[in-house]
Amino acid sequence: MATDKSEWVVGKTLARQAQERPDARFIQFEDNEPYTYAQAHRTANSYGNAYAQIGVGFGDHVVLMLHNRLEYLWSWIGLSRIGAVAVAVNTAYKGRFLTHVLTNCRAGIAVVEPEFLPWLAEIEDTVPDLKTVYVPSDGADVPWPEFSRIDVRSLDELLNGPEDDIDVEVTYSDIGMIMFTSGTTGPSKGVLMPNGHLYLIGLSMKESMQLGPDDRYYICMPLFHAQGILMQTYGTMQAGGSAVLMRSFSARTWIDDVRKYKATATNLLGAMNDFVLSQPPRADDADNDLRIMCALPVTTDTMNNLSKRFGVNKFTELFGMTECNLPVWRPFDAPNEAGCSGKVWDEYFEVIVAHPDTDEEMPVGEVGEILVRPKEPFCFMQGYNGMPDRTVETWRNFWFHTGDAGRFDERGYLWYIDRIKDTIRRRGENISSYEVEAVLLEHEAVAEVAAVAVKAELGGEDEVLACIVLNPDVPAPEPTELLDFCTPRMPYFAVPRFIEFIDEIPKTPSSKIQKNKLRDRGLSERTWDREKVGYKVSR
Repeated sequence: MATDKSEWVVGKTLARQAQERPDARFIQFEDNEPYTYAQAHRTANSYGNAYAQIGVGFGDHVVLMLHNRLEYLWSWIGLSRIGAVAVAVNTAYKGRFLTHVLTNCRAGIAVVEPEFLPWLAEIEDTVPDLKTVYVPSDGADVPWPEFSRIDVRSLDELLNGPEDDIDVEVTYSDIGMIMFTSGTTGPSKGVLMPNGHLYLIGLSMKESMQLGPDDRYYICMPLFHAQGILMQTYGTMQAGGSAVLMRSFSARTWIDDVRKYKATATNLLGAMNDFVLSQPPRADDADNDLRIMCALPVTTDTMNNLSKRFGVNKFTELFGMTECNLPVWRPFDAPNEAGCSGKVWDEYFEVIVAHPDTDEEMPVGEVGEILVRPKEPFCFMQGYNGMPDRTVETWRNFWFHTGDAGRFDERGYLWYIDRIKDTIRRRGENISSYEVEAVLLEHEAVAEVAAVAVKAELGGEDEVLACIVLNPDVPAPEPTELLDFCTPRMPYFAVPRFIEFIDEIPKTPSSKIQKNKLRDRGLSERTWDREKVGYKVSR
């Protein structure tokens, strides 16, 4: 029997919950009053109608560059209801990073926090498609800079749209969102995510965590990532549960907030686990309502420490990417096993571990590249926006190539091992080595550069190492001078921690940079570490 996909659109999911449980609590922002499902439904309608009134139509792209706030959700759902596409932009993007995503998506309208307007003003001449920017008015302490062409308006103008239902047919096959993922040999790629793709990301969390109406999700991940908006918020909506949305993550207040809001579920990602555990322990740490946590990646020691300290007995892990959904997750009744991603969600996906050079399937227990393909249409990315060559490249032999290494055990469980590609992942952020290199090459003293991922200590997270060949005709700069150059031109998380001046970057006979040699070599006695000298990167 064919899968019923009539509800595989966020607006339809919310409309059903509003009809079946109108007075049930859906979501609140920090200590503000919660919205019921009925209130959320009407508010999303209001936003959708308001966007339509200013000329946003079916298939149009609208940029959202906002901190966590409910206006983000209402915009996403409202845009979905008129068939428009929300473009999620990382709030740390500036300089050429921001120019690239804006020129790639070609959006005419953006909704931007006031504090990001100076970054936008600096690149105004490079983003000719962008015509109008709406700015939330609450807490706007930052003065608006002067723009020569872009019209900056208050988001208040969009807050009074009619709450009437919207008669636009939107289906699971229509594009519902664009998220950008990092590149290694080119700029970040805009992932075209159909509504069915978005729906299954939420459904995977509902199923793997057994979310229900009595659950309350504590959400401190950014909404411009799939973790915050799809895995947690959309998963909560599908389950008919409630959620508490925080502006950002704070290790210092994390357990106090979890307790105050009576959260039963939450996610921690990467270094967040260590940040939480590094806080001074207290006698009441385990006095909370958490029943399950999605923590990844996580070691056995970290998982055990979280469980013992905070009284959480159930942990789940999974494997997925923006492009390929969440095709692997640990069944709810499976034991807690750190590093075990779980079993293939074979109702919707096929997953194999293959030799990275031949795409031939590896025997059980042997490590290879994780390859994925969908069983249902439109539950997978539909390509990279404006980059057909990259789309074809990643779909070699009709398998999506994740660039990640893993192995299957004899039970059919997938274990994530590490990356195969030159992707850099730092504290939950994917970093384009190409874009880091492009910024550094703008400095007159840099002749060549290769950015790679390295680990500062065994078992630690990725950090960025920039290996630089200096221009002999220019005085050699201090490493701090290069970082001062990088900071206003790239996201704070992409600024290299390590810099090493080298005589030559290893290359193949065809002049391709051999980043694997630099990555495998790691740090040396000549490597400069900004943390050792106390250099702070501002946001």
